[in-house]
Amino acid sequence: MPGTVQSIERAAAVLRLLAGGPGRLSLGDIARSLDLAKGTAHGILATLREVGFVEQDRGSGHYQLGAALLRLGTSYLDINELRSRSINWADPLAARSGEAVRIGTVLDGQVLVVHHVFRPDDTFQTLDVGSLLPLHATAMGKVLLAYRATGVAPPREFDRFTRRTITTSRALAAELAHVRETGWGAEIEERTPGEAALAAPIRAHGGLVVGAIGISGPVERVCDSHYQPRPRLVTYVRDAARAVSRDLGAARR
Repeated sequence: MPGTVQSIERAAAVLRLLAGGPGRLSLGDIARSLDLAKGTAHGILATLREVGFVEQDRGSGHYQLGAALLRLGTSYLDINELRSRSINWADPLAARSGEAVRIGTVLDGQVLVVHHVFRPDDTFQTLDVGSLLPLHATAMGKVLLAYRATGVAPPREFDRFTRRTITTSRALAAELAHVRETGWGAEIEERTPGEAALAAPIRAHGGLVVGAIGISGPVERVCDSHYQPRPRLVTYVRDAARAVSRDLGAARR
């Protein structure tokens, strides 16, 4: 069985040292702490800096963890803690609304479904956990875009799924402005004919949006006769999003 790669072990040791240190560390500090030659430590730091895992202060020359590494940590939080914290609130939301519930976060420019609660009836349903959904044509995607969730950017191309799908940057921008104004997003036959969905943002420490929670179901149940989302369902979704956010450490809103 192959052994470990020494250079990777040393790089990991450098990252652990920077993560556990009191602040920025000098090249000498790092070399001494890990019993490395300065030349070896410098080579490791230069490589980690090149890939964004380490940053170097221009004034002092000292090193700290880089933004790319911090984004990886945030992604882990999004997918793991987001799901575990949301589970307690997803079932009650499905029971109150009578509709399916999904929790999602951003992955590779799409919405990754990390948890799915079936609609509480006897109709045939398929599990969506692990599915990737388009940002511009889903309620959760619009929420994640509107609040600039970690790792999200507006799409450059707009796939059309139905005649109601948003297909221009201008139309999407107007929709996102409405999401920010109201605090929730909607999708009405934009991805699947006959279906509608509502979603609201899930926040973590500092108010950072790390995901979204929403419901989906037939248009006639989610919307009224004027094709507008039913206010009580909007309230249910927003209440659930606030509850999950509180569990993740966000301030009360």
